[in-house]
Amino acid sequence: MKPDFSPALWSRRIPGAVYLGTATVIFAAAGSVTRKLVELGESHLIDGRNPISLCNVLFVGNLCALVLMAAIFRADWRPAVLQRLKQRQWLNLTITSILTGAAAPALFFAALRQTTVANVILVGRLEPIFILILSAVILKVPPNGWAVLGSWVSLGGVALAVWFGGSSTQTEMMGFQVGTGELFVALAALIAALGTVADKAQLQSIPLGIVLVYRTALGTAVFFLFALALYGPEHFADAWTPILWRWMTVYAAVIVVGGQLAWLMGLKGAALSQINLATLVNPILGIFFAYLILGEAPTLAQYGGGLLLLVGAGLSYRGREPAPRLNLREEAESAEGFRGV
Repeated sequence: MKPDFSPALWSRRIPGAVYLGTATVIFAAAGSVTRKLVELGESHLIDGRNPISLCNVLFVGNLCALVLMAAIFRADWRPAVLQRLKQRQWLNLTITSILTGAAAPALFFAALRQTTVANVILVGRLEPIFILILSAVILKVPPNGWAVLGSWVSLGGVALAVWFGGSSTQTEMMGFQVGTGELFVALAALIAALGTVADKAQLQSIPLGIVLVYRTALGTAVFFLFALALYGPEHFADAWTPILWRWMTVYAAVIVVGGQLAWLMGLKGAALSQINLATLVNPILGIFFAYLILGEAPTLAQYGGGLLLLVGAGLSYRGREPAPRLNLREEAESAEGFRGV
């Protein structure tokens, strides 16, 4: 009998918290790995240009990821499956794909030019606050008191890191001097939170393979056209360099595909408090990877902010609720290639 290695089978065998934990580790290391790859490109310049630029990483990395995703999820793109999706579902998926597949990554990479990886990670922890608010407004999920308290304590940690350890480039906002890089991350966190809440709703009725492939394809196309309009075609002159593709093949498989797949599979079966906890633990691991990979020692403000984030994560864990259970109908649907919870 042929063994079944389908993602639908493993999504039932492995708890959602395990997938969320795996995604958290991958995402925590992503910023440091990206910065390290850009530094590597500096030693392989082509006519003074870095072939492993941030734009090339996003564009070529997504192209490699798209090929891999299309191979993994080809069954989800059968005409019979696609015909079940309504026009409104395609519209919602298009909007979230542009936001989370193009806008958020572009803001994240722009922030890496302006500030340290540690600050990018710390400010990115505004995302749990946004998730709680948007979940209450859009999904009508009543917020857990402990999770709310933990998120507000974490917000204090973000504020400490931003106002006392910000980047050199400053922008005035509501009377405060805020680092430009930190502002970019805050906007990316808001978009990511909107995408997380939308994914939680969309995965109830749209196969995971369609969400991943469509988002990657549309996000890559929108980013490419946007970059062409801003910088011209010469901006991607080194996009076909062999050293870039060698590294992007690994980067795409582990970070882009592996991270997104683990995260979305975790969303299918995880409780809101588990999702919130995963986003709060991320910065602690992220600062560790920034030190391990890049040698970026945290500043005093970042130590203080990280400590508050750790306290916030503990409070959120205190108020966790059990993950939702699948009923028999949902179990049957999920066996057909990510039908959704």
